[in-house]
This record gives sequence, structure tokens and C-alpha cells, in this order.
Amino acid sequence: MVSPVEVATRDVVAELHKLGVREVDDSTLGRALYSTDASLYRVVPQVVVRPRSVEEVLATVEACRLTGTPLTSRGAGTSIAGNAVGTGVVIDFTRHLNRVHDIDVEARTARVDPGTVHAVLQKAATPLGLRFGPDPSTHTRCTVGGMIGNNACGSRALAYGRTADNVMGLDVVTMAGERLSVTAGGRTKSPTLDRLDEVVQGGLGVIRTEFGRFGRQVSGYSLEHLLPERGFDVATFLAGTEGTLATMTSATVRLVEDPPHRQILVLGYASMADAADDVPALLPFGPTACEGLDSRIVNVFRMHKGSVPDLPRGQGWLFVEISGDDPGLVAETVRRASAASSSVASRVVTDLREQAVLWRIREEGAGLATRTLPGKALSGWEDAAVPPDKLGTYLREFEELLRDRGLDGVPYGHFGDGCIHIRIDFPLDAVGGKELFRTFMFDAARLVASHGGSFSGEHGDGRARSELLPLMYSAEAIDLFAQVKAVLDPDDLLNPGVLVRPRPVDADLRGPESSRDRLDGRLGLRLLHDDGDFGKAVHRCTGVGKCIADNAGSNGVMCPSFQATRNEKDSTRGRARVLQEMIDGRLVTGGFRAPEVHEALDLCLSCKGCATDCPTGTDMATYKSEVLHQSYKGRLRPRSHYILGRLPFWARVTSPIAWLANLGLRTPGVRSLARWAAGVDQRRSLPTFARGSLSRWARRRAPVADAPLGRVLLWADSFTDFFSTEGGKAAVRVLEGAGYRVELLDRSACCGLTWITTGQLDKARSIVGSAVARLHPYVLAGVPVVGLEPSCLAVLRSDAVELLDDPRAVDVARGVFTLSELLQRTEGWRAPDLTGTTLVVQPHCHQASVLGFEADLAVMQSTGATIQRLSGCCGLAGNFGVEKGHYEVSVAVAEQQLLPAVRNAGDGAVVVADGFSCRTQLDDLASIDALHLAQLLDP
Repeated sequence: MVSPVEVATRDVVAELHKLGVREVDDSTLGRALYSTDASLYRVVPQVVVRPRSVEEVLATVEACRLTGTPLTSRGAGTSIAGNAVGTGVVIDFTRHLNRVHDIDVEARTARVDPGTVHAVLQKAATPLGLRFGPDPSTHTRCTVGGMIGNNACGSRALAYGRTADNVMGLDVVTMAGERLSVTAGGRTKSPTLDRLDEVVQGGLGVIRTEFGRFGRQVSGYSLEHLLPERGFDVATFLAGTEGTLATMTSATVRLVEDPPHRQILVLGYASMADAADDVPALLPFGPTACEGLDSRIVNVFRMHKGSVPDLPRGQGWLFVEISGDDPGLVAETVRRASAASSSVASRVVTDLREQAVLWRIREEGAGLATRTLPGKALSGWEDAAVPPDKLGTYLREFEELLRDRGLDGVPYGHFGDGCIHIRIDFPLDAVGGKELFRTFMFDAARLVASHGGSFSGEHGDGRARSELLPLMYSAEAIDLFAQVKAVLDPDDLLNPGVLVRPRPVDADLRGPESSRDRLDGRLGLRLLHDDGDFGKAVHRCTGVGKCIADNAGSNGVMCPSFQATRNEKDSTRGRARVLQEMIDGRLVTGGFRAPEVHEALDLCLSCKGCATDCPTGTDMATYKSEVLHQSYKGRLRPRSHYILGRLPFWARVTSPIAWLANLGLRTPGVRSLARWAAGVDQRRSLPTFARGSLSRWARRRAPVADAPLGRVLLWADSFTDFFSTEGGKAAVRVLEGAGYRVELLDRSACCGLTWITTGQLDKARSIVGSAVARLHPYVLAGVPVVGLEPSCLAVLRSDAVELLDDPRAVDVARGVFTLSELLQRTEGWRAPDLTGTTLVVQPHCHQASVLGFEADLAVMQSTGATIQRLSGCCGLAGNFGVEKGHYEVSVAVAEQQLLPAVRNAGDGAVVVADGFSCRTQLDDLASIDALHLAQLLDP
């Protein structure tokens, strides 16, 4: 029997197609991708629409009106309060309606699409000496339309105001199909707006006494902007209405000048509450930003991301940014602010690189905070604001409330505005956990209301706080909200359940995260950081969406396939959503073998970029290996798994007859047959086998007579041993020149990488176990073990301990080094002088994400060469880029940064790429012979 929902879906899909909307997706995969945002809520839509034009937006609104289907607007999907999920049509503006149409330098305005990413607008405005003022922590991916919907603010709202303060005009359409162009300070003739004015006139007393009391009063509708003394400013009023009153088609926003000089005064305190107490004393100095940060967030960043600039002692800090046109005045203001503070210690940060790291830590606070507590820290009550002079008292009372309920949280946020962000360890999966969540939400709301605060300071109320609004506003004010909704959306089709007639705060919460007793079969990987629970692992993703940000110039890797396709299913977040739905089992059925799961994971390059770049540590490469392992256990696998997935085996057995194999692979008919058998795209070349292995070459060499630094083991991985031996030979010479006696194992010790990436985990466990057993005696004896292929060395550093319950694997992980890591600690070693040489450097993904690239960069810098370091992935990624069906995406990934960089490199530039995959891609697509670092350093 067809369900009513299925009938309704067919009706609206048919109407959308009839009205000319092209991208209409009612597939299970599409619905899974949009079933949640960055909140705790799960609401499965009927349909996802990606409009290509304003006309298609209007058609979507009309189709929803005709069929009575709810409509929810969505930007980047980073809403934390459940503002961007809905039961009907979810309209995604980011795919096509994402342009900056015009910048008027004289008027200092920009006209943009709703799906325009904040960073894209900034990039367009910066060369003109302008910027869009508000800057949320998600500025690399959040959209201007989403910012307007939630009235976002960001760190520098003290200087530039809320998004509402920067809206100059909006083009919107009501659910009745009326198109309105409203401007700040202007009056638009419209019967609908006349009725809205009548509602305002009937509630002037309530509006004047209850609304606009302090800057971060974002909860509810900001009716103060409709007061006659404020010019009945509908454009400003619509900011923060969360898509419940109209659908935006265009926005005009104010641009401002950005002061050229800035310093950050970092103030340390014994507690975050003490830091909050100091805010009123600092505001008179006119800071651009005044941000609070708990030491636990910094500790997580230091543990998982790398070094942190020196910070003054304390358990919490305020980052007070002072900006201006006069550097002397900026410095003097910083000095006076420091003297006026009650901090226990302070430091002034003037170096721009250090400032960037501090702001990165603050910006990643939402993701980092989830990893600070023994239990997972969650959103829900994460955006309350109180007048700044009450912040310290509120924070102490709030922390007491947490303790009374047996909860803990990590506060941070916009202390200068009185806005606290916090992640709390709500035990939602425990017995009584959801009841505790609901009780706490109401208690916290009463506490904020007692201080004259707002439940939301910039994230909006969404599904998380709308039910609580009667605790903040009078019954008369709540009735005004309903009257406003009745004027602009009388059928309650725009984002229903939000603000007016709200859903309960504990309705629509996501299902249990754990997959214990819910998935068949023993896991192939130990998942040590997630207690061996696959469900817990995939729920690391909270939807903050850093994976959909442009990573050019950031030294980031995540997420290469999304950078190429811009499809949500190809982002780390999208894949995590589908895996979460697989665990849930209500929408995506079929477990590990579900077609939606495999479609979502198909273009994952297993680069592991997300393991480091994602603030929550989501490791999609690991999850993909587990999915493939579970899917194909005891079943026929794709052809590529048998050939490419076992390439080291074939390379070893072929090595004695490499010349014959290479001859066959150069023969046209044989070559095509070999590609077909291996599942390789016919447009790809096939790598040739080395005529002699590195191990054999090393055995024939006489050992060096003088080795004052003793032994070092050069671990010849399968790629270095059987394919690309020149890098290995160069490494031997470099290490011998540095004073070491270089040894190689008497026979190859494979790490099992290709078996891991293709999900052949039982065999991989055996292979890597053998390698660990052979390497461990060297590590135990204190002999440095050096690896040259980053992907293989990364297996020993990370994957081996996930596969083996063996303490030797832990020892080996600590005892293996990159060539640069060993050279850096080698006393007396000097790099060759390459002054005047330009190096175009493509770090292997696993260098950036697992091994770290700092040592390599330092060694190259010591040569005196000019270095152009690229971000992102080469696109080949082991067997991924050569497999049939992946060629176009592989090339598109390479075209993001690598290929343009090498094409634009000057004469004489040297391309450096340690990864065998990276060098193969460069040879295949650009006919460039890239060097391994060892070759660069070989005199």
C-alpha cells in the first residue's frame, strides 16, 4: 500500500516538474543527505530542490503552495538549532544561486544570491578595500542567505553589528506568490505589508517594552524594527525570521572598510567566569572583537592539530582585538586595555601568522568542543546571550545548573556581546537522557530570562528553542508572532514547527548513535577512539561543514571530491549523514550493502584529509574501508580489488620478469586487456615495473666504510621497492652522506595499504602484522626506521594499531620516521644550497593528514629555495584515480590546484612530490617527472 507521504511526494514532484524545476531529488540518498543540519535534530524531507534561477525558486514556492507542501530554505546547512531541516521540500540555494552580482564601491553595497558563500563575497570585496562586516566562525562555507535567516553575527559584531544591521535590501516571495522588494529605511507598497503594519500598530506597547533591549536579543521575531519610529523597516526585520515568513531570492548588503592594523590582546584568567567579569571593563576601549575561549578547547587543538602560539597562564582567555588606521594608537589602546583588565597574565600578539592560528582555534570551537569531554559534547543549548554586565554572574549560575544536573560543558564565544556558545555532554542515548535534556533546556531558559537575556544570540531558535519562547516573552508578544505569521504565511507552510506553533524541543531528536547490537558481524577495525563502535565513529560528524569550504591556500586536503563535484553526497558531511542513516535504519535500509551507502562512498579518495582537517576528527577513509570489508566478506568483489587491491603481491611476483611484463603492457592489445582485467579506465597509462628492485640494488652495494651515526633501516615499501626505485637509491646516498650506515630488510615487508583501502581487512591484518613483526626488533634496538612512501608510512603510524591488538604495533608507530624527520634531528647534516630554485611542492594527502608536513617543509626551506606549497589532493589517490568510473573526477581534483600550478610554474621550476600516486598523476596528465624529496637532496 502506498503511504500518504509517498502520495504527497508524487504530487509535489509532479508539480515541480510541470513548472519547469530541473533538479528535483526525491531519492532515498538525496533525502538522507538533507535529513539533518548541524543540530541534534533529524527531519527527513520529501524532496530536495536545487534551483538554477530565481524563476525556479518562484516555481518551487508555487508548487508547494498548490500541493500544501512545507518549504524550508537551506544555505550551507550549518544551522545548529535545527533551522534548516523540514518535512516537505528543502530548497538548497548553494549549488547554483551562489553569485556576487554587483559591488557598488561608492554606495558600499553588494548584491548577492542567497546561496553566496560569505568567503566568496569577502574575496570579491577585499581588492576594493571593503568587507562584509559580520564574520561567523563558519565564514568559509556559510551563506549570506543563511546569515540573514538566522541574523548571524560572528566575532566582530562589536565593530560591525549583526547581519540585520548590514542588510540594505531584500527581494523575497511570500507563500502566496507575492514578490516584494524591501529596503532598509524604505517603504514598499503592498497590501500584505499594510496588514503587517496593522498588526504592529495593535501591539506598539508590547513591542516597545519587550523587544530590542540589548544587541544580542535574537530570539523570536525582532518586531522593534517595524516600529513607526524606526521607519517600519521590513528588510531589517526579516533578518532572523528563519525562513518562516518569506523565501529570499536576492539580498543587498552593506560593505565596510577594514582597518589595516590590528593587534590581539590575550588575557588569561583563573576561570571563564572571571573572564566574563572583566568584559565591561574592556568594552570602553572599542574592541573589534572580545572572544572567550576555554583552555580545554585549546588543549584539544594542540593534541590533534599542532602547535599553538604562546598563551598567558590561565584556564580561560579573552582574545581582545583592537583595530585601527593608526598603528601607534592601536598599540596604545592595547596597552591601556591590558592595564584596565583584571587578568592574571597577558600577552600582545602582533604577528599575523600567530593571530591567524588563534582565530582558527576560535573558529573551530564548535567542532573542537565536541572532543573535550569524556562523553560527546553536544549542541542544543549553545547560543544564549545576556547583557554583558551580567555575563559573569550568569555563567557561574549556569555552571552550577550544569553540576546540579550531572552535566558538563565547555564555554566559549562572543563574550564582548554577552553571547555564550557551549557544548554539553547530554546523555541522549542513556535511559532518561531525553527527559533530562528537556528538563535542562527549560531550566536554562528560565535562568537566562531571569537575567533579561535571549535564548539565541545569533543561531536562531529553530527546533531547539522555539518552544521556550513563552518563558522569555509575554503571552501578548507570543500572540504578535502568530499574527505576523498569519499575515505572511497563513497556511504555515514556511519552515513549520519553528518560532510559531513550535515543535517540542525534544521532538525530532536524532536516533541512538551506537551501532552495538544493530549491525551484523565483527568489525574489521578496532576504532580505538570510538570504543570500537562504528555508529559512534560516524556520528563524530556534527555537520559543522568545514568539508564543504574551499581549501585553496589553506594547506588543507578535505574534501577533494567535493571540491571537484560540489555535490553534497561527495562531502565528508554528506557521507557521514548517509552512514548515520544506515545506522538508524529507518530511511536507508540494507546495512553496509545499501546502494545509497556505496554511492555516497564511491568518490571518497581515502585521502584521510578529514581525519585531521575536520574539527571533530571524522575519518571517512577508515569508515569506507570498514564498509567495503563488511560488504564483500565472502562475496565476489570488483575486479579492481583483485588486481589493484593486491598490487604489491603482483609487483613482487612480477619483479623477476619485469622486462617481460613491461613489454606486454606496452603492447596495444595486451595493454587494453590488462586495463580491463584490473578495472582500470582505458584512458589511464599503466605504471611500469622497475627492472630491478631497490632491495636487490642495495644488496649489491658495498657498505660505507665510515658511519659515525650508526645504523638506520630504510624500509622499502612495495612502491619504492618495485616501481619507483630512484627515490630509494637517492635516500640511501643522502643518509650515507649524513653519516649513517643504511640497511634494508632482506626481503620486502609490505604494509597492506592496498588491501586496507579496498576493504580486504582480514588479509591486511596478516600483512601488516608481518611487517610490524619484522620492523619491531629494529625499533626495540633504537635503530631509526625511515619510510619514503607517505601512504605506506601512514599505515604504520595509524592503521596498524587499528588492525592489530599488538603492543608492538604501538612501538613501531612511534619508531618510524620520514626522511625529513630523521634529517632534522641529525646533527651536522646540511641541505644542499638550492638558492634561486623554485620548488612547486605537492604534499601527499597522508603527509598532510597523518604524518605531518612541517619537517619536510623545514628541510626544503633550509635549501634556500623558493617554495610554492600546494593544498588539496593530486586526484589519483592510489587505485582510486585509475579505476573505471573515476577518471573525470580524478582529473577534476587535479585541476583544482596541482595542474594549474605546474602549468604556470616558471622555467626551471622543480616539482616535488613524495607520493608515488602524485608523481604518477603528474606524469600521466602533465608529462612531468616530479622528484621525491630524497632526489632533491641527493647531491
